[in-house]
Amino acid sequence: MVTDEQLAERMAEGDQVAFEMFVHRYHGPLLSYLDRMLRNPQKAEDFVQETFVRLIRQLRRGPVPEKLKPWIYRVAKNLCFDYWRSAESRSNVLISGTLPDRADPLSSVVDIYERQETRKELLQALDSLSEAQRAIVILRFFQDLKLQDIAEVMDMSLSAVKSSLYQSLKKLKRRYDASSGEPSGKGDAAHATKR
Repeated sequence: MVTDEQLAERMAEGDQVAFEMFVHRYHGPLLSYLDRMLRNPQKAEDFVQETFVRLIRQLRRGPVPEKLKPWIYRVAKNLCFDYWRSAESRSNVLISGTLPDRADPLSSVVDIYERQETRKELLQALDSLSEAQRAIVILRFFQDLKLQDIAEVMDMSLSAVKSSLYQSLKKLKRRYDASSGEPSGKGDAAHATKR
């Protein structure tokens, strides 16, 4: 298999096939990440395209980034953070839970309803986190990035990422326990960060 770095070198030389291979490899994961961050499919698609445009500019302008995967996720994360700080973001009203479920013909109405409710609860819980905490949780558990890669994406130290992840999981657990009426257990978040 061709590595990301080999593809980037070929892209820097103008190889269209290498670019198409790279887009094929990362379009889905980036779209998934941005859709979870923004909960706006159209804006997520726009940001995926902008991420690839910025990669092309970087390849034309200067050196190939050493680790391409963290680099593209950092660009995507920065686009999200810039958007949230912009006036456009504040003027758009995002409605939680508007993402449609993929229809499963074998699912009962009750199953579909329960999945939708769980999705709404998860989105609301993620909204209770700061932008950075939400990005770290999504990168770790939805995008399956390693903690070191997350540190590079977030431009944070590894220990800061671990600490933020731990605090985020504690906050999410407290929120879950409060909504389900279960007593809060100690040490559960620490166990989750080691997985």
